[in-house]
Amino acid sequence: MDLSALSVLVEILDAGNLSLAARKLKMSRANVSYHLAQLEKAVGVQLVRRTTRRVEPTEVGLRLYAHGRSIVNEMLAAQETIATLGKSLQGRVGLSMPAGYGQVVVTRWLIEFKRLYPGILLEVMFENHVDDLVREDVDVAIRIMTEPPPALVARLLAPMRYVVCASRDYAAAHGMPRQLSELSAVPLITADFIGRQLRVAAYRNGQREEVVPRPTLLSEHMLFLRDAVVAGLGVGLVPDYVVQDLVDQGSLVTALDDYRLSVFGTQMFLLYMPNRYQTSSVRTLIDFILAKVSQARVERLSGRP
Repeated sequence: MDLSALSVLVEILDAGNLSLAARKLKMSRANVSYHLAQLEKAVGVQLVRRTTRRVEPTEVGLRLYAHGRSIVNEMLAAQETIATLGKSLQGRVGLSMPAGYGQVVVTRWLIEFKRLYPGILLEVMFENHVDDLVREDVDVAIRIMTEPPPALVARLLAPMRYVVCASRDYAAAHGMPRQLSELSAVPLITADFIGRQLRVAAYRNGQREEVVPRPTLLSEHMLFLRDAVVAGLGVGLVPDYVVQDLVDQGSLVTALDDYRLSVFGTQMFLLYMPNRYQTSSVRTLIDFILAKVSQARVERLSGRP
């Protein structure tokens, strides 16, 4: 069996179609199709089913893919061992995460990470839409969602807690919502996720409620939303990590604290592909982030800043 053709099969199934696989392999689509045909001819069975948009493995194709992925990963590990022998950690790591969480929480962690591992090229993407991690430039993603995709490895970082908050001046002048339904009547300041209608789910005493608010100010940038709430422009509906320090200081007041609110998900996950080879640099970043999350949880429980 031709190992190069086997590696082509792996790339095809990872990418989901021949064109994406060809781009990654820097080959023509016709050449990729030829290698696949030769492999199917060699084993004597069909390995993938082609549709207009995707390819799906047959049962034999899926079994062969598992062996091929192991072989490719071993080859990549061997290449990395040779390339990094006697050297500090090197290579590129692509990290994708929500803009607000990244800017408010993770930025300082990544600065520390770069000081510890200056040889690693760290490419950080602040983006709020859910991406397909087949994208070649993303090794690790942090995402807010209720349930992670079953095809990915998901490490729970923290539950997501949203708070309803406003400046003391705003609260004194206009009052704060006392019922969930009142969120649709206040000038709401909250996050904008393109392509998704804003719906707020709320849980209390085992009961679920939902409200569709009409925001007065939307943005993907949490620090801008924080400033707008502090300026008294309205009532904020934001993740707690954006404003918790101001709430603790008394600069902002909160409402509807007996509800557990969810806007775009109830949990924060660290995600990565289960079959993609992870370099030492990628594994080191994953372990570093998990350790920082654990440390932050301990500090929060102990009351330390």
